[in-house]
Amino acid sequence: MRGPVLIADADLPREGGPERKVVEVAVGVLVRADGRFLLTSRPPGKVYEGYWEFPGGKLEQGENVEQALRRELQEEIGITIGSVQRWKVEMVDYPHALVRLHFCKVFDWSGELQMHEGQLFSWQRLPVAVKPVLPGTIPVLNWFAEEREFLGETHLTG
Repeated sequence: MRGPVLIADADLPREGGPERKVVEVAVGVLVRADGRFLLTSRPPGKVYEGYWEFPGGKLEQGENVEQALRRELQEEIGITIGSVQRWKVEMVDYPHALVRLHFCKVFDWSGELQMHEGQLFSWQRLPVAVKPVLPGTIPVLNWFAEEREFLGETHLTG
């Protein structure tokens, strides 16, 4: 592992021991014209059930980040995405898995949102109103805040 790693729930034991394999995950940060971004809840029966996150999923063998993101967003929320802007990468050490999150901004998509896994969705802006937020999502919220400060938007609106 290179670079900083966000350790989620540090007080809990890690599964898989010290030589855990890194799970590659493509994450879609869908942003509407009004600046709101999409968060979805973790589906029933999954680790961190009910926590809010950006949609996406694991890369399958032979897929690149963009291919995985297209497939995952179609499968999970029923939309077809246009161009993808690769944004940032974050390593997160969860008790159940060590993941490398490839965050991609998406401004163009078609189709109506359909929550195929029983999850909820919410269009949010800072500060987010939904809770709890998955630990791997928090850096993205911080990046949005930094971008807003850079652009001179110093007040929080909701």
